[in-house]
Amino acid sequence: MIPAGFEYHRPTDVASAIEILKTHGDEARVVAGGHSLIPMMKLRMADLAHLIDLQDIASLKGIEIGADSVSIGAMVTQHELITHAGLHEALPIMREAALQIADPQVRYVGTVGGNVANGDPGNDMPGLMQCLDATYVIEGAEGTRRVKARDFYQSAYFTDREEDEILTRIEIARLPAETGHAYEKQKRKIGDYATAACGALVTMQGGTCTAASVAMTNLSDTPVWSEEAGAALVGTSCGPDAVAAAVAACLEAINPTEDNRGPVEFKRHVAGVIIRRAIERAVSRA
Repeated sequence: MIPAGFEYHRPTDVASAIEILKTHGDEARVVAGGHSLIPMMKLRMADLAHLIDLQDIASLKGIEIGADSVSIGAMVTQHELITHAGLHEALPIMREAALQIADPQVRYVGTVGGNVANGDPGNDMPGLMQCLDATYVIEGAEGTRRVKARDFYQSAYFTDREEDEILTRIEIARLPAETGHAYEKQKRKIGDYATAACGALVTMQGGTCTAASVAMTNLSDTPVWSEEAGAALVGTSCGPDAVAAAVAACLEAINPTEDNRGPVEFKRHVAGVIIRRAIERAVSRA
């Protein structure tokens, strides 16, 4: 189908984009890579009078690698996450996860900001950002605020972002050198959403786990970060019993629903396999 008519805006700074949002309210939407919004417009599931393209806003682009943290612009593409050498050195799990998103054509255009901001439970980056304890920088008419990724998602497609706000950057602390990582994903075919996916970070010092973080994708109506799973690993050598306890904690936290990727029982089985793989691979890399 063809989208309904709309007025196209292409501002060159965040302030101008926010002003357009403020002026037109719920009749306006911002578009980043467009892989979520444009199909909805074509299907007439999204009916809007004003489309605000963020492509010309330079401040939303670029990856900054600091001594203690990494800052990623909302308009950075998945392809840039994969090819940026400094980001791979600082946060190698980002490349591993981005390589499993859709296909190369999508990754050249799809943005990290669009992936995390629209609240789609099938997107990979929201769960990864919860695993990394990322902070989202959000700008609006009332100023700038920061929201933890773990506090951002409320339900499917509903987030803490207000209608006149734009997610502009993502801030992530660098990980200890002894940290192992893994992003595991099971999907029906290339380009599909995950049946189940899991990101895991495990820090080992002297044979003992000192920190761990586990988060899951597409196993509830929001990404799921399990504090209990990390606690099950910390203070142990991450042997079979500790890993089994962490997997059990994750399975307790999820709430999958039946769809064309399978019934609930199947999804829970796949989740258990994928979560275990992610944790064990992260431990092996620590």
